Amino acid sequence: MASLFILRPLRVSLPRSGSQQLRQPAAKAAGVRRSFSSYLVTPQELAEALKKAPPSPISSEPRVIPLCASWFLPNDPEGRTGIDVFREKRIPKARFFDLDKVIDKHSEYPHMLPTPKGFAAAMSELGIRHEDTVVVYDSKELGIFSAPRVGWTLKTFGHPRVHILNNFRLWVEQGLPTESGNVWTVECGTYPIPEMDEAKVAHFEDVREVALDYNKEGAEGVQILDARSYGRWSGKDPEPRPGLSSGHMPGSINIPFDAVLDPQTKAFLPVDKLKQVFKEKGVDPAKPIISSCGTGVTACVLETALNEAQYGSPETRKVYDGSWTEWAQRVKPSDSLIRTVEQHSE
Repeated sequence: MASLFILRPLRVSLPRSGSQQLRQPAAKAAGVRRSFSSYLVTPQELAEALKKAPPSPISSEPRVIPLCASWFLPNDPEGRTGIDVFREKRIPKARFFDLDKVIDKHSEYPHMLPTPKGFAAAMSELGIRHEDTVVVYDSKELGIFSAPRVGWTLKTFGHPRVHILNNFRLWVEQGLPTESGNVWTVECGTYPIPEMDEAKVAHFEDVREVALDYNKEGAEGVQILDARSYGRWSGKDPEPRPGLSSGHMPGSINIPFDAVLDPQTKAFLPVDKLKQVFKEKGVDPAKPIISSCGTGVTACVLETALNEAQYGSPETRKVYDGSWTEWAQRVKPSDSLIRTVEQHSE
């Protein structure tokens, strides 16, 4: 019977990210850094990198760590889960990042960013070091879905070398190595407690202010991109979470996340096609952008596409962490901040 990571118990005192414990390995890593040319990594690039810098627990050098971030919606028609597909087929020596567990456990909303201490504890349990190069990937079933959220999380907490595999479906189709069944033992590490980069995160109050200012003279013109399906955005289809209203924020632009993916491979489109998608949707690269979705997962698919296309300034792009699940539960009916297509046509 397949098992999860068997984590060797280790009591650790997590250092702060500015401590000497962090600076020494980081300095050592600088001389032997193995980097990729782009945030998105091809299967062949990752395969070659893993040959040169395998994720060995005994290596003192910076390693390349494949990190599976597979996740499925709670109403998945086949009842699939991330850990199930991870057990079935994965990149050899990959670790599994549980998107339902590495969260803010005190929040009533799903998938909210964990605390810096919680993030450090999760990375420590996964045996990931601050100097490691982490390549996050999705299931072959979905191609690109939840890996960008985990990649964005690592970037938000300052992990210096993080990339997204584009994608595991192509990895499998190209006949690159996979394994399945029992999961190998992970040696726990000591990951330093980082600082969160708040500039990457949009909160409810930020988005509410943007929505209230929509169409007002003198407003900053912040654009909200919504990665949910048109049916959910329009208010015609229900949300996957029972009791949650569908619809959209005033002025939001609907760009379903699969619009930036190849229909067959479910990998990210080439840069020129990504730019075309955003241009045709009327997204202005000169104005600030907030990406949103259901729970902050596929919003990061859009953010990754924007990053790859160099569309909009990284300094003025954010992800709405709570996204629609938080929005639909917190806005007041009197604010009229949940719109539907039917309202537009009246």
